[in-house]
Amino acid sequence: MAKQKGNRIQVILECTEHRKSGMPGISRYSTEKNRKNTSDRLVLKKYNPILKKYTLHKEIK
Repeated sequence: MAKQKGNRIQVILECTEHRKSGMPGISRYSTEKNRKNTSDRLVLKKYNPILKKYTLHKEIK
């Protein structure tokens, strides 16, 4: 029998404030989310080492 796809998928989070700052580089994190419980895009507050502060990171495609 074929294996079913699980509900957990891997997503990439990208900083929203970094693009506005004009500084070079990108702050990205990869994490997993449960597709069944969280159907909309994930938004988490994560540390941006380039800006040296906590910023909002949104899920990208």
